[in-house]
Amino acid sequence: MKRTKIIALLFALTAAAAMLMCGCGKTADDTSESTPAAGGAETDYLVLVNYENPLPKDWLDRVVFSASINSVGDDVFVEAEAYKAYLGLKEEVENELKDRDVTLQLDSAYRSEAAQQKIVDDFTEKYGEDYVKKYVAVPGYSEHHTGLALDLYFIVGDKTVYENEDLVQYTDIWDVIHEKLPKYGFILRYPEGKDEITKVGYEPWHLRYVGSPETAKEITDKGVTFEEYIAEKDK
Repeated sequence: MKRTKIIALLFALTAAAAMLMCGCGKTADDTSESTPAAGGAETDYLVLVNYENPLPKDWLDRVVFSASINSVGDDVFVEAEAYKAYLGLKEEVENELKDRDVTLQLDSAYRSEAAQQKIVDDFTEKYGEDYVKKYVAVPGYSEHHTGLALDLYFIVGDKTVYENEDLVQYTDIWDVIHEKLPKYGFILRYPEGKDEITKVGYEPWHLRYVGSPETAKEITDKGVTFEEYIAEKDK
């Protein structure tokens, strides 16, 4: 998903609604967890939400979220276990890249359908329909609705690397991040050369939590997309 400063405005507008739906409050660097009022069911970490599979209607009743604020002031809501895993990934990556003074940041995770529609509208106006068809999910069919999908950006020294066209230039940093993903239960959701399957172009910043290092390693080692893994699993 193409990211611009509009995301900060979207979260500012939707934070109150998200807290009501998710049952979560926030303070800076808050890692507390809150359970939605009707919660209690176990999170399905292998839920497939894509261009042809919508978010399950009861999803927000079943998921526990953690909340934080990133370096540009955005509220970011993440499924609680995914957030814990992200913190582990963040610590290890930052330790390995400490000589370059790299800090990982969350751009976005959970996104409401209203926020997704706002992105579709704004990006259609700014970039055109072709771009939106390639990179922006239809509301209700975005993996970001789950809270299990994380978009990253980073700070290198005193430089915030936020825009996609800048992020893709740091291939060495992404190599370090991607190599560590399975250890923390993450996969690279939209890898290169898999557009025909995922219907989304390559996004080095878009991670997906799949619930366990074992599952993440299996998907990564096989070199398959999440769609292909789920299709094989369901046979």
